[in-house]
Amino acid sequence: MTVKIALIGDFNPDVTAHQAIPKALEIAGNRAGISVCHDWIATASIDPENIASQLGRYQGIWCVPASPYQSFDGALAAIGYARRNKVPFLGTCGGYQHAVLEYVRNELGFGNAANAEIDPDAELPIITPLVCALIDQDGGIDLVKNSLIQSRYGQDRITETYRCSYGFNRDHVGLLEGRSMRVSAWDRDGDPRAVEIVDHPFFIGTAFQPERSGLRGESHPLISAFVDATMQFAT
Repeated sequence: MTVKIALIGDFNPDVTAHQAIPKALEIAGNRAGISVCHDWIATASIDPENIASQLGRYQGIWCVPASPYQSFDGALAAIGYARRNKVPFLGTCGGYQHAVLEYVRNELGFGNAANAEIDPDAELPIITPLVCALIDQDGGIDLVKNSLIQSRYGQDRITETYRCSYGFNRDHVGLLEGRSMRVSAWDRDGDPRAVEIVDHPFFIGTAFQPERSGLRGESHPLISAFVDATMQFAT
């Protein structure tokens, strides 16, 4: 079996996460006994009006780190396509931030939801600067009991690596109360660190970068779960 994954983002060979992602997917594919192919899709090349023709042949969509993206609208269009069409989705770092923004804008109807990194004067800043930037730093994370992400890790507490200066503003977490998107991981200071959509086969966004496991030659439970979901989608 072969699955195809669209990597949504603006490839830069100098970005550590971009170096790591193909390796992490290969490891997950080897574990599952399948071939995992991937295409890098620049955000500026995405046409929201023809998104199905661009992404319809993929069994998984991963919105990758290194934002701001060349096209904010292109990134959101790809995420929205995955959300609405139940395509397995993983968003890490910037992909996580934009997954939250896409949901708040297009599912909850807050069209003014914005990223303070590109709109410092935003009326509804969903993504804001972290109190302390997390550049190549490890951090402890508590996973919400019975969440999808917790079930994939098989434990309640994890340690992962970050490279971010912005994140989901905890002052606005209440917008998700009672919604299908929920915060599923928190750091020790009470800031959100992952989200998931509970009525979607696989839709997870993380502030951290699990893909870095690929540079160590290690299998990662979350990336393995993502690849497993693409296999289910393919069948």
